[in-house]
Amino acid sequence: MAIGLGVEALHQGYNVSFVTMDELMQLLKTQEISRNARLKVNRIVRCDLVILDDLMFMALNRQEAHLFFQFVNKLYWQASIILTSNKGPEDLGELLGEPAVTTAILDRILHRSEVIHLTGDSYRLKYRQTIFGSC
Repeated sequence: MAIGLGVEALHQGYNVSFVTMDELMQLLKTQEISRNARLKVNRIVRCDLVILDDLMFMALNRQEAHLFFQFVNKLYWQASIILTSNKGPEDLGELLGEPAVTTAILDRILHRSEVIHLTGDSYRLKYRQTIFGSC
């Protein structure tokens, strides 16, 4: 769904960036020492729409939470953000680290947002039942 919205935004003439949370963390942690990482981060924050995939797949340490806050804060008024996660907003606090940073991140992410909660079997596994037998 996120990719479909991104493709439609591209067709409408918007600049779109798709990045996984893991890739974003690597870029944010290395942007001070890597010109390539810095250029990629700058390219992402200049987009009209940023799609961030697998938010909170794993917990962030304190440094990562601060870097993520700075990233979200840069995007806050200038870009739309689509986040995908296997966690609901109520679960994100335990993964973002210290309460003050968590509150600041969630405040910016959830303000002016729509939360779409999908339930059911994994879309990726739905068509792969033959590999695992009858799931």
